[in-house]
Amino acid sequence: MLPSLDAALVWFRRELRADDHAALHHALRSARQVWCVFVLDREILDALPRADRRVEFIVAGLADLHAELTTLGSAHGVADTGLIVRHGWARDEIPALAQALRVQAVYANHDDEPAALERDARVRGQLAHLGIALHTSKDHVVFERSEVLTASGTPYGVFTPYKNAWLKRLSAEHLAAWSIDEHAAHLAPIGHEWAGAAPTLADIGFQATNLSALKIGHGASSARAVFNDFLTRIDDYEDTRNFPAVKGPSYLSMHLRFGTVSIRRLARESRQRAEAGSRGAEVWLSELIWRDFYHQVLHHHPHVVKGSFKPAYDRIVWEHGKKAEALFAAWCEGRTGYPLVDAAMAQINQTGYMHNRLRMVVASFLVKDLGIDWRWGERYFAEKLNDFDLAANNGGWQWASSSGCDAQPYFRIFNPLSQSEKFDPMGRFIRRYLPQLAALPDESVHAPWAARPVDLAAAGLVLGRDYPMPVVQHDVARARTLERYAVVKAVN
Repeated sequence: MLPSLDAALVWFRRELRADDHAALHHALRSARQVWCVFVLDREILDALPRADRRVEFIVAGLADLHAELTTLGSAHGVADTGLIVRHGWARDEIPALAQALRVQAVYANHDDEPAALERDARVRGQLAHLGIALHTSKDHVVFERSEVLTASGTPYGVFTPYKNAWLKRLSAEHLAAWSIDEHAAHLAPIGHEWAGAAPTLADIGFQATNLSALKIGHGASSARAVFNDFLTRIDDYEDTRNFPAVKGPSYLSMHLRFGTVSIRRLARESRQRAEAGSRGAEVWLSELIWRDFYHQVLHHHPHVVKGSFKPAYDRIVWEHGKKAEALFAAWCEGRTGYPLVDAAMAQINQTGYMHNRLRMVVASFLVKDLGIDWRWGERYFAEKLNDFDLAANNGGWQWASSSGCDAQPYFRIFNPLSQSEKFDPMGRFIRRYLPQLAALPDESVHAPWAARPVDLAAAGLVLGRDYPMPVVQHDVARARTLERYAVVKAVN
């Protein structure tokens, strides 16, 4: 099919890769000349702390994406292709660039976060005023929006039926990669006006972080290496995924969030292995389906951004005032006196990563031991997590608080001590992030307050000085939580 357009612009957003990219595919098939742009959007960046690992990851990833596009163009006889990078407000930069390049259409991939939808509506309007179309495509999930519905045409609110319908609908076509090489000769040279080095961290007002010291790679090549490593362990995923001291997770969440790897490739590989009998691959595929599930929840129920999926849960009276602020600060800073909780908070504060089992533990502790509104924790994770994704973060916190889709029952309250003993039995994870507890015996490292005086002395540990006493008693807190949730008991 011959291209129908003279020129098009691809607006990269959630996907820092050139491979298997829906918008890039559609643009290359449709236009004789295709430029590519990424906007470091001040609408998002200006609200972030000046040292943010995610921004550093993006800036480094843009250099990789530029190199990918340059190599792709060169391989098809086109010199000086690459990525145009702008720093400003995307709502203004995209229409201005589209007009300057005289394109007939802008192509992008869907972003269903409410703020992104509002931005896209404004861009669409400005482009329409210029006589330029905006085309968007599905890319960052396997099934989106209303693609998986109940027999009555309504969105699913429970995960297992959704998963079953998702698997039943899935075909090889849904997981096929979007071809890029076939039409890559349509990539256009950037030209002197738009060429030049992409902005550095300093150029956009940010500082370097410990990203490189943490050995967190960026770009599509790093994502491939991480995935290939996980494939050597995927068969054991079910048995290892819940133990934070073990190399069990895929460590792909940041790459998924910023699209340095295609969700279709991950689902395709895991599905093939699951069908070949790998229980670990089957369980991991379920995790990818959870991701789709939370994105469709956000699409159909955008009110979850500010309130509970189940409105009745907004009647809960949370702790407030100075007491709540002090408890929240202790949680944020890892000073609760519960080692697994504190070690998990040290992990997120030091690295921007938190093991998934620990996300559930610390969320349950904040909401159901400390009685703090789940939205406080959601906001803290949004600031700290390298892989922060609104749909998944909101879904996870509402699950923990029992207020969301297919959430745990309100009366299910994780015991932080038993969780610690079960999932970090030798205290290896605790000792890694709380070195002051390293010399305690295994049986005491989970509950230092119950340790024998002789063991505390041998470890050189003074409770209240070197490590805090518990800020709450779990059994007392549990009783208070059941009282607090009584206002919603009738809906469960």
